[in-house]
Amino acid sequence: MKTVNIPTVSPTALGRHLLLELSGCPADALKSVAGLEACMCAAAEAMGATVVTSNFHQFSPYGVSGVVIIQESHLTLHTWPEHGYAAVDIFTCGEIELEKGVAQLQEALQAKRAEYKVHARGVGLLK
Repeated sequence: MKTVNIPTVSPTALGRHLLLELSGCPADALKSVAGLEACMCAAAEAMGATVVTSNFHQFSPYGVSGVVIIQESHLTLHTWPEHGYAAVDIFTCGEIELEKGVAQLQEALQAKRAEYKVHARGVGLLK
C-alpha cells in the first residue's frame, strides 16, 4: 500500500475535510456501483471509521456517485470513467486514520496520480 502523509489541522477544529483527486484510473475501476461501494466502505473501515449506511447510483451512460455515512461523518465519491478520474471527499470528526483510507482508495482504483487538500472545519469552536 502507498504511504500517504496527511497533515494535522488545528486542535481547535471540529473536523478535517479531505478533498481527494484520483486520476489515471482504469475506466473499468470507476464503473461498477457494487465495486465502488465496497471500495469506499473498505476505505472507511481501513481508517477505523464506523460505517452506518451507504447509497450509490449508476449514471447513464457511465459514472457513479455515492455516499458512505460514517459515525464520524461521511465519504462521497463521483467518477468520470471516460476521463479516468474520481473525486472523493472525506469529512471526519474525531480521531481516525485518514492516511489508511486514502492509500486504500489509491490502490483499489489503481490511480496513477493522487492529489489532496485538507481543510480544517469549525476552527476555533473547540477550546
